[in-house]
Amino acid sequence: MRDIDDIVKQFQDQVRTAAREGQTLRIRGGGSKDWYGGPLQGEILDTRAFSGIVDYEPTELVITARCGTPLGEIEAALTERRQMLAFEPPHFGAATLGGAIAGGLSGPRRASAGALRDFVLGARLLDGRGELLAFGGQVMKNVAGYDVARLLAGSLGTLGLLLEVSLKVLPLPVAETTLRFAMGEADAIRSLNEWAGRPLPVSASCWADGVLALRLSGARAAVDDAVRSLRGQGGEVMPDCAPFWADVREQRHAFFVGDAPLWRLSLPSTCGPVALGPQLIEWGGAQRWLHAAADAGSDPDADSARHIRATAAACGGHATLFRGGDKSVGVFQPLAPAIARIHERLKAGFDPAQVFNPGRMV
Repeated sequence: MRDIDDIVKQFQDQVRTAAREGQTLRIRGGGSKDWYGGPLQGEILDTRAFSGIVDYEPTELVITARCGTPLGEIEAALTERRQMLAFEPPHFGAATLGGAIAGGLSGPRRASAGALRDFVLGARLLDGRGELLAFGGQVMKNVAGYDVARLLAGSLGTLGLLLEVSLKVLPLPVAETTLRFAMGEADAIRSLNEWAGRPLPVSASCWADGVLALRLSGARAAVDDAVRSLRGQGGEVMPDCAPFWADVREQRHAFFVGDAPLWRLSLPSTCGPVALGPQLIEWGGAQRWLHAAADAGSDPDADSARHIRATAAACGGHATLFRGGDKSVGVFQPLAPAIARIHERLKAGFDPAQVFNPGRMV
C-alpha cells in the first residue's frame, strides 16, 4: 500500500502544476455523482487511493476517515457498533466519503435528524495553492472553524480537495416501524404537518401515487404507542420496510424510473400541492421530486425551467435540475447578486487560479 504522505504530496504536485499552467482538475472518487451539477471539465484527480478510517471512537460518537474511503466501508464499521450516519446519505453506486460530503445530499431521515452539513465536525482540505488547511476538530464541543468545515458540504469540490473529515454519528434506533396510508396528495401534506406538531417519533415520510409511508423510529414504547395511535387513522404496518426506504434513498423507487428530467423542489412543508405534474414528496412536505416534460415553445427546456423555478419561488422555495435534461438552463437556482458575490469571494480565497471542478456549480 502506498504511503499516505506520498499520496498527499502527489495531490499537491498535481494541484500546483495545474495552477501554474492554467489547467483545471476534476476531483473524482467513485464517480457515483458525475451526473450531478454542471458539465464535467478538467483532468481527473482520483481520490480513491487516499482511503481508510483514521479514527473511530464509538463512545464519543465520532468517526474520522479519508476522502477516498468507500461509504459502504464506513457504514459497515458503524453498524458493527450499532451506530449510523443519521443523515442517510445516498450512494448512487460506488460512493466515497469525499463525494458524499461534496455532494451534500441527505436521505429520508434528514427531516428528523438533520442535514449532512450538521454532522460535519472538522475537515482537512488541500486548497487551490496546494496548501494543507485544517478546520474544526474531532469532538462535538469543538467549534473552532466549525462553519468553514460545514461550508465544504455541498460545495461539489469547487473549494478544494477534501482530504479527511470528522463526522458525528448517532446510535441506531432500538425500534423501527413503517405505516402505510392510502390518501391523496393534499391529505398527505396536511397529515404530515399535523403529525409534525405531535410528539410522534417520525423519522421519514414518502408520498407517491396515492400512498403515504411514514417511518417511526426510537424507543420501543414510543414507537408502539405511535403505531397504536396512527393505526386508528387508517395506517397499516408495512412488513420488511428497510428495502422500501433504501429504494427511496437510492432513487430505485418506481417513481424515479424514466428519462424525463428530474427536478428537486425545496419548499416550505406547509405548501399545498404544486400543480407541476406527478410528484414524490419527502421530508414532511419540504422536498418534492418532479419529472418535468419540456414545454412546447421556441426554447422548450428553458421555458420549462423558468416555469418550474417561478412556481417554486412563488411558494417560498427553489428548484434544482437534479438529473438529466438540458443543463444549459442552469442546474441550480440562480443566486441573488449579494449571495453570488459571497460565493465568488469564497472561491477566490480557496481556489484563486480556478483549478477545481470548473462549472459544477455555476
